[in-house]
Amino acid sequence: MARFTYTVQDSQGQTVSGALEAADENEVIGALQGKGYFILSIVGEKTQTATGQPSKPSSRGGVGIRDLVFFAEQLATLLNGGVPLVRALSLLGDHSSSKGLHDALQSVTKDVSSGSALYKAFEKHPAIFNTLWISLVQAGEMGGQLPKSLKQVGSYLEAQAELRGRIVTALAYPAVLAFMSVGVLMFFVVKIVPIFAKIFDQFHMTLPPLTAAVIFVSNTIVHHLFFLIALAIFGYLMWKAYTSTEAGQEGKWKLIFSVPFFGAFIKNILIERLLTTLSTLIESGVSILNAISVLELVFSKNVIFHRLLKGAREDVAGGKSISAAFKREKILPPLVTEMMYMGEESGKLPDMLMTLSAFYREQIDQFTRRFTAIIDPILVVGIGGLVGVIVLSVFLPIFKLSTLGGAH
Repeated sequence: MARFTYTVQDSQGQTVSGALEAADENEVIGALQGKGYFILSIVGEKTQTATGQPSKPSSRGGVGIRDLVFFAEQLATLLNGGVPLVRALSLLGDHSSSKGLHDALQSVTKDVSSGSALYKAFEKHPAIFNTLWISLVQAGEMGGQLPKSLKQVGSYLEAQAELRGRIVTALAYPAVLAFMSVGVLMFFVVKIVPIFAKIFDQFHMTLPPLTAAVIFVSNTIVHHLFFLIALAIFGYLMWKAYTSTEAGQEGKWKLIFSVPFFGAFIKNILIERLLTTLSTLIESGVSILNAISVLELVFSKNVIFHRLLKGAREDVAGGKSISAAFKREKILPPLVTEMMYMGEESGKLPDMLMTLSAFYREQIDQFTRRFTAIIDPILVVGIGGLVGVIVLSVFLPIFKLSTLGGAH
């Protein structure tokens, strides 16, 4: 048995201190929670768990978006229902179907029961609770609106997961169709063309340019496959080395944005994410300066948007409005910066940001619908055309042979 001193709050909000003898800290937590106390700190003679001491290594287990959405919504519901925070965390951790989240919540529960703020406890698990989580939860705790902030986290994650799911669903079928079509094309090039090439070689005939080109491509693939694979790997490694530099990253994203049809789609996805994240943060009470700092981390892998946000943060810190700061880099469309300006002028910036993010979600939906509608015939006609070219290249010499045979 060990002796533990504790500090708690009762149902009236009064702070109470005392001491208990128990086998371990969990027994003390259970006893205090059973009396309806909100635990602020627990200190044992052999176990120091005061605020700021890490109680467990950060969890690295993979946790799905749906698990995090469920956790945020259920925690908000429990807190709104009057369940103490430590008890709510303990319940959700015990009943979580995700091992990574279960382990993380055990550590979070222990830290919070020892007096740590919830956002501080989340900070120890960056693989699960990212900067957005930390900022929203911190704002909710400081503003006394933690359930509302958790609801907003859940809504944000659910909206992003739904958008990602729609994009993946729209692109999955065309990807499978393209893969199968390329497989059929490779079968013709690798298996069928070499058979006819041997036949034509036996007649020592002059081949039409189209046939000669198709046979050359076939021979290159069949006889130099390992060289082509090595060349592809070398090219990939060179590309990785180039894009590991800041100039390479900037060149990569400029190239992506300049791709016809797809470039604007990718940029719209990034703009939608920026607007949705920014509106969620501001709506939760996070200051604009801190919200931009969070966005810098969210877009840390995109050098163009990261530079935009870094410059915006410096401008806002210097007294500029966020619309003027974003307008300076000319990365966001004028529609976005002008509507931001109107939102600032009217005092309804979060609402204006949500309107903009809804507009861009609709743009993304329209693209996916149109892409799904037109990609099937494009693939069918494209691959069919290539197969037709191969078949024609094979039959042209056959027609020539039959003509020569008829002349004799």
